[in-house]
Amino acid sequence: MAEDHKKTLQSQLWNIANTLRGKMGADEFRDYILGFIFYKYLSERMHLFADEILKQDEIRFDAIDEGSAAGQKMLAEIQEESVDRLGYFLKPSELFHKVAEKGAQKANNFILEDLTAILKHIEASTMGHDSEDDFEGLFEDLDLGSSKLGKTENQKNELVAKVLAHLDKIDFRLADTEADVLGDAYEYLIGQFASGAGKKAGEFYTPQEVSTILAKIVTTGKKSLRSAYDPTCGSGSLLLRVAKEVEDVGHFYGQEMNPTTYNLARMNMILHGVHYQRFDLKNEDTLEHPAPEHAGLRFEAIVANPPFSANWSASAIHENDDRFSPYGRLAPKTKADFAFVQHMVHHLDSGATMACVLPHGVLFRGAAEGHIRKYLIEDCNYLDAVIGLPANIFYGTSIPTCILVLKKQREHPNDILFIDASQHFEKVGNQNQLRPEDIERIVSTYRKRESIEKFSKVSESSEVEANDYNLNIPRYVDTFDAEDAVDLDEVAEKLAALEKDMGDANKVVAVLCAELGIKAPF
Repeated sequence: MAEDHKKTLQSQLWNIANTLRGKMGADEFRDYILGFIFYKYLSERMHLFADEILKQDEIRFDAIDEGSAAGQKMLAEIQEESVDRLGYFLKPSELFHKVAEKGAQKANNFILEDLTAILKHIEASTMGHDSEDDFEGLFEDLDLGSSKLGKTENQKNELVAKVLAHLDKIDFRLADTEADVLGDAYEYLIGQFASGAGKKAGEFYTPQEVSTILAKIVTTGKKSLRSAYDPTCGSGSLLLRVAKEVEDVGHFYGQEMNPTTYNLARMNMILHGVHYQRFDLKNEDTLEHPAPEHAGLRFEAIVANPPFSANWSASAIHENDDRFSPYGRLAPKTKADFAFVQHMVHHLDSGATMACVLPHGVLFRGAAEGHIRKYLIEDCNYLDAVIGLPANIFYGTSIPTCILVLKKQREHPNDILFIDASQHFEKVGNQNQLRPEDIERIVSTYRKRESIEKFSKVSESSEVEANDYNLNIPRYVDTFDAEDAVDLDEVAEKLAALEKDMGDANKVVAVLCAELGIKAPF
């Protein structure tokens, strides 16, 4: 039943999202529809929470008279408990269905000003409380005055009211605590938007198939995690994927540079039922300005899909940074891939695992990158596995990628596992996609740490050293298919037979041409 409801909900929400399609770009109408869904979610949670408090009084939250002294006293008490437990507060008149009903009226149906005030009030209700940082600026991308919604205020109001009315008819079933149906539907929408956002998709979304591999690797042998960290967390989907692989994650940490994506990540966390006290996401450049609140922390699981070969300052000031100084070299200015690896290794706890997606170039490029790669392998002995993925599985780029797995306390310190999964996928539209059996084979091979002909090899550290720490996968996993041997004697016999047949045919043609009194064509 939950699965059926999830599919229905996904379809309903995507149909509503398409109400805004054509009005603006995919990444823009994404911000509106996800923002409205989030507002409805907060509203329904507030309603359920308040109704539970008021159950003994046999009063419904939306029936409280906000203008009466008794009503105001009651709301003040509910607000105090709500901000403490949920992190925010909404008055009955600010509930989603109240606004949607007003927008659906034939007269007196202008809701843009009301809606703007309500969204600001949600943020304001958290001020001075522990949840303030998690709600501050959360709705800043929901610009209800934007001309993209319509040329006139009435046109904007009509479109927004239409979207809210459609959403108001959908039952999110938040009382059903057995399944994260809405969270899964929200993830589905994020994925759909990513598929239409082209290059920009890489800023906020890792394909679910890749996320699953990373999450399964870092949770191998674990039933719970003290902490999970993603230094380039995008929409937060990768962190949430890790949570699906274990019974519990104590705390989520992350950093995201793009403010819009950062807002999306916080919404995603809250909407998946992660309490505001259990996640700590920061909005800043991870390499240039790492969150000071995270500086002394070490994490049990680290996952990441950093921007491929991004630019960074590579400033000399970083040479004294604890994240980079042990290596003696900084990642190149135009290729920050190893800078992200160094940052993650710095925050990796003993006995913990990190898995990150990177472009293939990190496996073999020389100069500073070769020096850093050698230090990680020879001096630190942190590299545990290298996994080659198919080309064209990420939105916005067709380049082949790889997964690096690193540990500070390796169970197999004398070898490195190489997996070549580059040829195992199916083509779906313009993208290549890993199938469930492809994911299972990669994860199973990693966990069993086995050599499989033309797919994987457990290579001794001495072999990697002999290759001068070049990790290019074909050096270790031989996927070459030898062609069948050719019998030259048999070929010669066939050619001789063919020659004879052609000679016989030519004689017949010559006779026919003579009878017709024409010249033979040879």
